[in-house]
Amino acid sequence: MTDSRVVISGASGLIGGVLTRSLRADGIRVVHLVRRPARHADEIEWLTGRPLDPDALGDAAAVVNLNGASIGRLPWGPRYRRTLLESRLQPTGALADALLALRSDAPALLSASAVGYYGDQPGVHLDETAAPGETFLADVCVQWEREAQRAAGVTRVVLLRTAPILHPDAVLKPMITLTRFGLGGPLGSGRQVWPWISLDDEVRAIRHAIESELHGPVNLSGPQRATAGGIGRALATRMHRPYLLPAPAWALRLGLGRAAADSLLLADADVTPDALTRSGFEFRHRTAPEAIAAAIG
Repeated sequence: MTDSRVVISGASGLIGGVLTRSLRADGIRVVHLVRRPARHADEIEWLTGRPLDPDALGDAAAVVNLNGASIGRLPWGPRYRRTLLESRLQPTGALADALLALRSDAPALLSASAVGYYGDQPGVHLDETAAPGETFLADVCVQWEREAQRAAGVTRVVLLRTAPILHPDAVLKPMITLTRFGLGGPLGSGRQVWPWISLDDEVRAIRHAIESELHGPVNLSGPQRATAGGIGRALATRMHRPYLLPAPAWALRLGLGRAAADSLLLADADVTPDALTRSGFEFRHRTAPEAIAAAIG
């Protein structure tokens, strides 16, 4: 794949930046779709009100769609909930339209989604065949994936259902701040199962999906289950700080809003990466404590 080209939308985020560096380190040309005037040959301006030129994608090995407003910006008021949805549907639809225009010449589409697709389903084994949940974020993911799947008639489509990433610039960011000041503790009961993945394995899994024959939904989540309390305690142990102060579910819903609290912090989802493991992918970080140790040194 050293002579190939990969097009990435949403490359300014954490995953996109690390994925870009990983690909370029192996001699793969990476082109970014950007929402400002292009500054050099490896950028293409898009979402200007005109359709994306299909030729921008035509000779790529794959298109990786990582667009979407941050779910970490809280609380989610009515206006921001619309932003969360529209910032995903608009770019995904633009890519699907361009790929459909290319027909048999269309490259593979790897389109971001999230394990939030499964919502809150305690006690259920959630592989890629499981039904969607009923939370706000689950509904967003269903619509997001449906838009990407429009391209499945002409090319391979992979739906990257990514778990929260255990990294200081991702889900660990607010937890690190609270823990540093001795305010770490269980969120809700702390017994809810939290899907998770390390940043390293996230990027490696995306590259694996580019190079393999994977298609359809793929859970990008660590292989060993962890609870919210287990992740919080592992972080506190790593930082040599206490883990004592609980945050009741009612307080989380009051402070963050029910949509965000129920979708992000209180949802119980035992998500398993069955498609990845069946395809031969091997995780570097098999447990949440291993991922936390790698992330914060």
